[in-house]
Amino acid sequence: MENYTYNSPTIQLEGLNVSKEFIHPLFLLLFFSYLFIMVANVGIAVLIFMDKNLHQPMYLLFCNLSVNDLLGNSIMVPRLLVDMLRPPSERLISYYECVVQAFTTHMFSTTSHTVLMIMAFDRYVAICNPLRYSAIMTNNMLMKLTVSAWGVGLLLVGTLLGLTLRLNRCRTLIRSPYCDNAALFKLSCESVLINNIYGLTFTVVLLTGSIGSMVLTYTKITVVCLTSKNKSLNSKALKTCSTHLVVYLIMFLSGMAIIILHRFPQYSDSRQFVAILYHIIPGSLNPIIYGIQSKEIQRFLSSLFESKRILPS
Repeated sequence: MENYTYNSPTIQLEGLNVSKEFIHPLFLLLFFSYLFIMVANVGIAVLIFMDKNLHQPMYLLFCNLSVNDLLGNSIMVPRLLVDMLRPPSERLISYYECVVQAFTTHMFSTTSHTVLMIMAFDRYVAICNPLRYSAIMTNNMLMKLTVSAWGVGLLLVGTLLGLTLRLNRCRTLIRSPYCDNAALFKLSCESVLINNIYGLTFTVVLLTGSIGSMVLTYTKITVVCLTSKNKSLNSKALKTCSTHLVVYLIMFLSGMAIIILHRFPQYSDSRQFVAILYHIIPGSLNPIIYGIQSKEIQRFLSSLFESKRILPS
């Protein structure tokens, strides 16, 4: 009979299955990716805070995305890097630290969808109702949208983890490089039917709302652009919407790859890498995409560098 340890305060992480010759190159890749995410997203947030020309709804809403990328990667990546340099037997984590990591991981994923949904609403109002934009997208509306994006995530993820915390645990090994809800409830020997039902409902509701809002807003934006003869409006719509859509597609396709690979246990190692890239890739590309597409950010950076060149002379 298999021996079980009930409600152990310490959990062991399986970690990444990487051959020895690839550990250090992969460690350096993840380390510099994490460093870039921190610098780029903090830099974008500081730029928006410093430059009054960037105090526009689009950029203030984008700050939510930067904060989400910072939180989502700060909890998971440093721990992953440390575990990569440890032998498997020493990859230990306390249960409650594991719960915090799982909560942050799911908040990152959920808030990525909700923030991009409210950003799509902002683009819809700007392009389809430009004359009423300032009246609709007030500071009060921005606050409501921001609170809604984070509040929905807190409610959905809080319930998700709450259902898992009620379970007694009889196992101590998580077969993953980091903690998430599925890995946590698999530690239990009790029935997890409710967890599976809620988890499936959670995923369907989130993806349906996310995809539905994107299809609806972009369909209306496309109709307005096709029926409008205003070249300036069409150019602005193409620029801002393509940026937002690229960011959404990167996040969506990364998440779908994880869901698809869950159906193929033989590709568990590949799924682990994709799950890590789901955090790394959007967090790295989001500030680059918005930085390149934004004339306001480019103008601020160019003026900043020009002032530094003038000062020494």
